[in-house]
Amino acid sequence: MQQNVLQSWNDEWPVVRSSKPLPTGEGVIDQGAFNTIEVDELFDYVNYASTIAGQTVLYRSLTQPLDQLDAIAAKQEAVREIRDNPDVRANVENIVANAAAGEKRLYVLLFGEFLGSFGTAREDNQIEGYGYKQYNRGVRFVLNLVGAIQNSGTPQSPYLQSVYNKIGNFAESNDYSLMVGPVYNSEKGIQSKEERKNAFSPATIFRPTLFKPLLIGMVLAAIWGLVQVFPSDMFQFSKDGISIASVFFLPLMLAYIPVIGGYDRDNCIIPLRARYKNSPALGELLDGLGQLDELLAFIKYAEDYGSEMALPEMHAADRHAIKLEDAKNPVLGHKNPAYVGNDFAMDRERLLCVTGPNSGGKTAFCKTITQIQLLAQIGCYVPAKSALLAVADRIFYQAPEISHLDDGEGRFGTELKRTRDIFLATTAKSLLVLDEMAEGTTFEEKMQSSIDVLDGFYRKGNSTILITHNHQLVDVFVKRGTATPMQVEFADELPTFKLIPGISRVSHADRVAKKIGFSKQDIENYLAKST
Repeated sequence: MQQNVLQSWNDEWPVVRSSKPLPTGEGVIDQGAFNTIEVDELFDYVNYASTIAGQTVLYRSLTQPLDQLDAIAAKQEAVREIRDNPDVRANVENIVANAAAGEKRLYVLLFGEFLGSFGTAREDNQIEGYGYKQYNRGVRFVLNLVGAIQNSGTPQSPYLQSVYNKIGNFAESNDYSLMVGPVYNSEKGIQSKEERKNAFSPATIFRPTLFKPLLIGMVLAAIWGLVQVFPSDMFQFSKDGISIASVFFLPLMLAYIPVIGGYDRDNCIIPLRARYKNSPALGELLDGLGQLDELLAFIKYAEDYGSEMALPEMHAADRHAIKLEDAKNPVLGHKNPAYVGNDFAMDRERLLCVTGPNSGGKTAFCKTITQIQLLAQIGCYVPAKSALLAVADRIFYQAPEISHLDDGEGRFGTELKRTRDIFLATTAKSLLVLDEMAEGTTFEEKMQSSIDVLDGFYRKGNSTILITHNHQLVDVFVKRGTATPMQVEFADELPTFKLIPGISRVSHADRVAKKIGFSKQDIENYLAKST
């Protein structure tokens, strides 16, 4: 079961990137694909969320994307409602803006560090004094958020309704009753008004302030009673206008603050915040806020991208399929009108082989495909004129890995183990990118191993995209009629970043070497200078 944002913070100060991909075969993407697709960087560009809760939810969506068409379609419907209904959008923007301005007050209450009676707070997560101010501010944030939702009306889309309900339903919880008050502190611990029903055990009422009118009134009444019973000159003013009793009252008043403040902090505020931190209802409320902010972030990302954006048309299918028109990279194309888009389609094709020289755009193109598939499965817009995608149960991207000293397999074995794990987890509904294969062995062994692996993936029926310089390998599958060859286009030895049919049989290695200053001539020049 997916953790809510409060649970993901693990009883610590909120960290946006608190979610992780599920193990290989259990989620849509695993840690290897997450790293290779550069999801952390993708998050930075898509992250238009204003609240910490919203950013946490968005990051969670990217680490654990949806794999059910109904869930994706529901989020898309909510995005459209916010986008197309000015009143709904204005309301959502107002709720999110107010939450962004005040949510840290709740986090200080939940996770702040108490400094003691005389400490001075120098960090956002520090609490000075007894915590009254922090308690009141944190509780007020929650109550205001619930009130804003209660006054928002009912949205049309079921997903948006469920998000509103996550926030609004907090009003039905005992924790809401505690925040509204009164709070009772008895031998059974902290209790709300509802929990105190039919309870006969004595209890004190917690009020989050040092000023306790009832207590002060009782003390004054006791003093007045003593004066009436035991008349004394102690309460008469001396010729200097100073009462003898004031000598006793001053220490009494000085003791009042630490005694009452310390009692409230240790016996009320700290137990209350411990209860709130573990509150399922409060966790759902913050999750709802995050989901609301996430939907708004999708719209803002699309509006600010700088090129055409599409809300993908998604469908469920027995086999993965994808069709994109003028697709651009979600990161590299951001506010970059010169970025070259590509049309792309995989339907009946099961194996697509992309060849071409270095720096031609092969890897960028394949990351574009996988990043777009990922964004589509969190309900987000994608940079394309149009996008038609089947829901992928798995998105894998394997790139060359460096072996570690303790793996005992070498580079070839390390990569082959990763390929094996991917192979076992893929189905016909999966999308897979292989960036080169079988590195770290002889050409003959590399050819045979690659043929075996690619043949296995082809028979499983998933969408496999191979990036390779090995045109001989591509020839094998083209001759069999099981691969579609594509290559990156070059004009006058410069990449156009367009993908066109065919097999590239050149490497342009010398051009790249010259570009970075390490061609044969550069090496000769370096050697000449050193002698």
